[in-house]
Amino acid sequence: MLAAYAARLDPDHPLEALEVGERPEPRPTEGWRCLPVVAAGLNHHDLWSLRGVGLGAEQLPMILGCDAVAHHPEAGDVVIYPVVGGTPGWTGDLTLDPRRSLLSERHQGTLAEQVTVPEGHWIPRPAHLTRVEAAALSTSWLTAYRMLFSNAGVAPGDTVLVQGAGGGVATALVQLGSAAGLRVWVTSRDGAKRERALGLGADRAFETGERLPERVDAVLESVGAATWTHSVNALRPGGSIVICGATSGDAPERAELTKIFFKQLRVLGSTMGTLDELRRLGAFVTTKALRPQVDSVFPLVDTAAALAKMEAGDVVGQIGIEVA
Repeated sequence: MLAAYAARLDPDHPLEALEVGERPEPRPTEGWRCLPVVAAGLNHHDLWSLRGVGLGAEQLPMILGCDAVAHHPEAGDVVIYPVVGGTPGWTGDLTLDPRRSLLSERHQGTLAEQVTVPEGHWIPRPAHLTRVEAAALSTSWLTAYRMLFSNAGVAPGDTVLVQGAGGGVATALVQLGSAAGLRVWVTSRDGAKRERALGLGADRAFETGERLPERVDAVLESVGAATWTHSVNALRPGGSIVICGATSGDAPERAELTKIFFKQLRVLGSTMGTLDELRRLGAFVTTKALRPQVDSVFPLVDTAAALAKMEAGDVVGQIGIEVA
């Protein structure tokens, strides 16, 4: 079967570690189901994998990809839930399992013509979404949903700041937050991305690092070091920073510990979401008729070009991959 996979690891030139070609078809094991993939999507996780973050040479070759819509023989099109538990007998939130992984870490990923997933790790594809749009729900939209509705502690009418408008998670945060009645502010160094965020429902857009007209109730962080001080300064006393990633690095010049304890700020890490949260996300986007912003779509054979576009940062929303 055709697949896009990490054939080697290259911290400095990740695209040189990618190959797109034939891989053996997966063999389902007890408790797992092999399904044909019809659409997938890219995340920065794929580039980090090619660099060797969370992936060792002994795990290669590894098919990339966490997002997918697959076709189930009885249920029709389904959105894949990509979190896989690793602790025997674990019954709680899979994202808290210390041995959890995502597809494409210990188990082969979704950028292939077939994927094998644990039985029941899916929800029905929302009928109003295309297959590529629905694939975005697996990772970036699930991550954004949990950040907003499980961890941020905000309510309709509150103000949230999304750092780094443009990426898949940030775009999902804007669309979900606006639909939920939040006042959504965004930052970006790119004027065009600020304008697009306004078109997706953001109330105001600011240059990265710009002083805000008032303090916000929560900051939603995926940028990391480059925006950390601004995020802390932007919060009202008692406010929350919810962080799901650190694309600019995880070691800010200033930790801002004094401001954090003096203002009694909450700092919460947030990773992916549960299968139940994915179900609730599917219901929410259906009720609100939300459609994930798709930047561009590439065929599976052109995954290298799609990842190059992501690495360049010229993206607003999700990059989709058509498989079938």
